[in-house]
Amino acid sequence: MKKMLSLLMALAICLSLAACGGTKTPDAAPQTPDAPSAEGGDAVASGVEDGVLTIAMECAYAPYNWTQSDDSNGAVPISNVPGSYANGYDVMIGKKICEANGWELEVIQSDWDSLVPGVQTGTFDAVIAGQSMTAERSEQVDFAGPYFYATIVCVTKADSKFAGAASIADLAGGSCTAQIATIWYDQCLPQIEGANIQTAAETAPAMLMALETDTVDFICTDMPTAQGAVAAYPDMKILDFSGTDGDFQFSEEVRAENVNIGVSLMKGNTVLKEAIDSVLSTMTGDDFNALMAEAISVQPLSE
Repeated sequence: MKKMLSLLMALAICLSLAACGGTKTPDAAPQTPDAPSAEGGDAVASGVEDGVLTIAMECAYAPYNWTQSDDSNGAVPISNVPGSYANGYDVMIGKKICEANGWELEVIQSDWDSLVPGVQTGTFDAVIAGQSMTAERSEQVDFAGPYFYATIVCVTKADSKFAGAASIADLAGGSCTAQIATIWYDQCLPQIEGANIQTAAETAPAMLMALETDTVDFICTDMPTAQGAVAAYPDMKILDFSGTDGDFQFSEEVRAENVNIGVSLMKGNTVLKEAIDSVLSTMTGDDFNALMAEAISVQPLSE
């Protein structure tokens, strides 16, 4: 009897072990291929593998970009500022790039000084924010474009003693400012003899407000910003010295860098650069100017 019980127990154990051995174990998790490494010579991932092009801008630099409360005139939501929408020339360019490539557009608001670091770290895929294609920036990021050609001008009040200035020499002794970390502040204003250069403005609206409130006599900026300014503030006047001996002086290389406005990308992101350039290269200077005129026509006057 004991022998029979022992045989039955042994059989039960065998059947139990057989059952365990036949149970399907979970498959190993699928392995995701390593992202291409710039160090290994491969191209950096484009960033739009998900079909979304994430771009950054100040959303406070009309007519290039601004913030509004609704989606009128083709504005798009600002993803990190719920309830707010971005519009302007940069948004219009971003939409054209996305439409041509079959991507969705996402806009992130970011302060001016955070734009380059953000694209370097991959926080955004690209920056479309009225950035000049300078040699200094090109050491930090790659550029697609240009997507606009902007001359450098000054803006003053129409009733200012500087309103009749025909050259930068006629601005001598005036108080002035420009936006921080731009050629306007760092290289243009110091060329004006005896200029009383005030603290740099953190944003374009702050720069314009300094002029509107008579904190300064004039400001230095690019033509689109100036055109947007006089649309919003009819009491302002553009002083354009370009093409004359009285203009700001730079080497041709430096001038070209700061007239050309480009899209900044992570270093080595050739896939995204080529995709963006394939769109921008089909546009002429007249196309850019027409689109900028459209942006100026719909910008909020409060800007």
